[in-house]
Amino acid sequence: MSELSRFSFNSETAKYWPLHELIDTAARRGLGGVGLWREPVQEAGIDRVARQVRAAGLLVTSLCRGGFFPATDAATRQQHIEDNRRALDEAARLGAQTLCLVCGGLPSGSRDLAGARQMVADAIAELAPEAGDLGVVLAIEPMHPMYCSDRSVISTLRQARLLAEQFPAEQVGVLVDAYHVWWDPDRFNELALLGERIAGFQVCDWTVPLPAGVLTGRGMIGDGCIDLRRLRQAVEHSGYRGLTEVEIFNSALWQQPGEEVFDLACERYLAHVA
Repeated sequence: MSELSRFSFNSETAKYWPLHELIDTAARRGLGGVGLWREPVQEAGIDRVARQVRAAGLLVTSLCRGGFFPATDAATRQQHIEDNRRALDEAARLGAQTLCLVCGGLPSGSRDLAGARQMVADAIAELAPEAGDLGVVLAIEPMHPMYCSDRSVISTLRQARLLAEQFPAEQVGVLVDAYHVWWDPDRFNELALLGERIAGFQVCDWTVPLPAGVLTGRGMIGDGCIDLRRLRQAVEHSGYRGLTEVEIFNSALWQQPGEEVFDLACERYLAHVA
């Protein structure tokens, strides 16, 4: 078995690398899976990508993204739910294990944080049975508090766990992204409590200074301050048996050839995570 068989490469890490090249390379190098994003998959053709992934013997560890549930009016909220239904169907066609939920921030002009969180809970309640029927887990991704206003009002592992526990584990789980949870003083206790609820594990690194836009400030594995190996061990100790997926948003990396980024991520995974 390859040393990389427990590793998955998220396509956004090499944003402009054609999907068919990424999938071929991942299979050739002995990775266990790939993480995919909806827009590139739609451009390449969902059924075509699904056939290639299956032929390559790779898992689709995640499809990103669903979520963005809060909205200023009921009609827009329903539109968001319908888009998530389409995302669930795409995930099922791809054989993806999870649909990653970036739950959404405050609606425009709102200061009602509790109300936004309730909209997230209500939307997940509507979608959860459908996810279970399709065999796709809705993976709630708690995001660092700096994203609370615009990307996710679910900020901590505890918040995500308490929300997920309202539903069967085969319908709703939690995506543990090292970038978003490494700072949490309760992270190890929460990981133990999550157990089978951990639906995925993603890694990158925390580097400073953060860029002005924040979103594209994730560092390559090993370039920052996160103890990724200890976090991976804690996730697995809690019972997680899935793959470790690298997902990095970094504008400098995006300008490099995809296979070079891939090679570096594999090297750093072996050195700092495995």
